Amino acid sequence: MTEHTVAVTVRYFAAAAAAAGVDTETLDLAKDSTIATLVEHLSGRDAELARVLKRCSYLSDGMAVRDMDKPVSTHQTIDVLPPFAGG
Repeated sequence: MTEHTVAVTVRYFAAAAAAAGVDTETLDLAKDSTIATLVEHLSGRDAELARVLKRCSYLSDGMAVRDMDKPVSTHQTIDVLPPFAGG
């Protein structure tokens, strides 16, 4: 992390973790990054991850993300939640 970046923790669950190949990672992103740019960055890594991310919902520090243009901040945790089935 530098004065021009923010460190964001990303936690993946279920199919998202399988596609990402990790359960958790910390990313350094530009200070002006949003949740949408985070997802775009992640999608650029792998076609399967991109496919899964299109169906996911997201939590920001435990709260549902309704606005993908919300800025990210240092020490923020983003949870990546694929659709779950069951009942």
